Amino acid sequence: MRRILSAVAIGTTLAACGSSSATNAGGSGGSSPAASAASCSNASIQKDLYTKGVLTVATDNPVFTPWFVKNKPSNGKGYESAVAYAIAHQLGFKPTQVVWVTEPFSSSYAAGPKKFDFDINEISYTPQRATAVTFSSSYYDVQQALVALKNGPISAKHTPADLKAYIYGDQVGTTSLAFITSEIQPTAQPKVFQTLNDVKSALQTHQIDALVTDTPTAQYISSSEIPGTEMVAQFPSTGEHYGLLLAKGNPLVTCVNKAIATLKSDGTLQQLQKKYLQTYLSVPTIQP
Repeated sequence: MRRILSAVAIGTTLAACGSSSATNAGGSGGSSPAASAASCSNASIQKDLYTKGVLTVATDNPVFTPWFVKNKPSNGKGYESAVAYAIAHQLGFKPTQVVWVTEPFSSSYAAGPKKFDFDINEISYTPQRATAVTFSSSYYDVQQALVALKNGPISAKHTPADLKAYIYGDQVGTTSLAFITSEIQPTAQPKVFQTLNDVKSALQTHQIDALVTDTPTAQYISSSEIPGTEMVAQFPSTGEHYGLLLAKGNPLVTCVNKAIATLKSDGTLQQLQKKYLQTYLSVPTIQP
């Protein structure tokens, strides 16, 4: 959906997953290939880990399809869970050496020490967030989408002028909320909720006319979670993308970026996107 004030990140097509540079999202060093390979061996990154010997990965609770499956990040199912394990493999970890911990979305991008190596939770890169934490390069490019009650006015009337008249709601601190205020610019101030579940409840109880979230999440909400809703359309890309979040200045980001680059070049990310996200992305595009 989600996330940043964030950015509900990653917004081009699935195949364009690698559009963002390492420079704006955390950066990788300029060392030679041989030096880079040596510096990213499992042995060499131990000094940068939260707990030596294991890769500590954070996400929220609950987590949702299609990013995770059955609210169980450790099962390797769902796009973000699968990406986390693929990165772990590139860093030399076995699946049994990946430890999952809970980190609420709203606190993940706060400044300060982190009790994890990276957080994967549909967290969009933004310059503001990057002043407090370090982001990896993009593992998914995002577009925002509109979810509303079926057969409501917004289903048929959603020109840019029409969209300004509706009541929106979204999760605090998300890029989706920022998209509403900056791109749609509704007449009424959008309602702000603490969790995505709260936003869904507000839509079901007619407290709001619509919510905005990333396209795969929007499709899943309307098709499987909230009866009587629909994904009206998605919006054009704004360049938003999801990155892994690390503590500010954590040198591990260099090797994480290298792992992501490998997963892009060998087709792994594209394969995982087709497996977990493709069915959610065939939707029309409208202007905010």
